[in-house]
Amino acid sequence: MDLGISGRRAAVAGASSGLGLATARALAEEGVRVAICGRDRARVQKAASGLGHDAVALVADVSTPDGARRFVERSRDALGGLDILVTNAGGPPPGNFASTDVEAYSEAIAMNLLSVVAMCKEAVPGMREQGWGRVLAITSISVRQPIPGLILSNTARAGATGFLKTLAREVARDGVTVNSIQPGTHRTRRVEEIFGGEIDRAADGVPAGVLGSADDFGRVAAFLCSQHAAFVTGAAVPVDGGAYAGLQ
Repeated sequence: MDLGISGRRAAVAGASSGLGLATARALAEEGVRVAICGRDRARVQKAASGLGHDAVALVADVSTPDGARRFVERSRDALGGLDILVTNAGGPPPGNFASTDVEAYSEAIAMNLLSVVAMCKEAVPGMREQGWGRVLAITSISVRQPIPGLILSNTARAGATGFLKTLAREVARDGVTVNSIQPGTHRTRRVEEIFGGEIDRAADGVPAGVLGSADDFGRVAAFLCSQHAAFVTGAAVPVDGGAYAGLQ
């Protein structure tokens, strides 16, 4: 299926590996010009080289609002404009209520909520002006069903989801859609760090019986950025192999 976005310009944050890179790859395969970022120059340049010669590699740290804003600004300058924004950042350290200090919440909120706000503040006005735009935030299935031991991520990403839903309603008439995509357990470096040598155990709670494929996730993300998804906004789409058990 032609997604109708060939020639569009996308900034994909946190895309030197994992789900961010898979999303950037899926967009590039649809003819989208992509700017990606990561904190390690060698890694992000290697990732960009695999996307094609038009991909732009930027060294940026989107775990802070200022770093996130500057990534979008630099992407827009490099691409000559911006049509698609995919927000994404690493997750905060694991921990529960008893083990997590109050001070840790500020850093988690900066990384997984305020960075999203900052990227949107930089990208969305131009999208509204041109009458077309796609914002997609990679969050987590923990927004629907909190994951034990990840209290910081559960808290910050839930706030981001509330912000995105509100923004979606404000800009819907301007041709700009705002959605989030909620990954479950995929075979990524983040999951490997959490489960260590027992990564296959991560699939125990997935009805599909396997860990998710990053590339399959990327294709779903690309669809939500497509022309065909023009009437999908304010949605939070789980991609989790059936792990979320709720009816809504």
